[in-house]
Amino acid sequence: MIWRRAATLAALNENSQGNMVAYLGIRYVHLGDDTLEATMPVDHRTRQPFGLLHGGASVVLAETLGSVAGWLCTEGEQQVVGLEVNANHVRSAREGEVRGVCRALHVGRRHQVWQIDISDSQGRLCCTARLTTAVL
Repeated sequence: MIWRRAATLAALNENSQGNMVAYLGIRYVHLGDDTLEATMPVDHRTRQPFGLLHGGASVVLAETLGSVAGWLCTEGEQQVVGLEVNANHVRSAREGEVRGVCRALHVGRRHQVWQIDISDSQGRLCCTARLTTAVL
């Protein structure tokens, strides 16, 4: 297990209240030994004007997952901030929900690199993102 902090899905979801994460309907759904997963609806909050999932909403999901996973890998007063995010949008989604799966590529003392794959309800890859974070 890579996590250094004790957390539950209920606690992660509670911590998301009152900010962008809750507004977009992002819900943490799985905390594995080395993965963190969340879903996000494809609806009026997350679609662009042409009816497709907004690429920015996918990036919010990716950065949310990577930042929280990064924080789970720290201890005490340490904090995690994003340094760079890159996303490739490979398939559109119009309805249902998408699921992001976050995995560590590197967890170091000063920085981390996270891979986040976002798939549609049929399991087809919609977006693949990489987030680099700094540990403060």
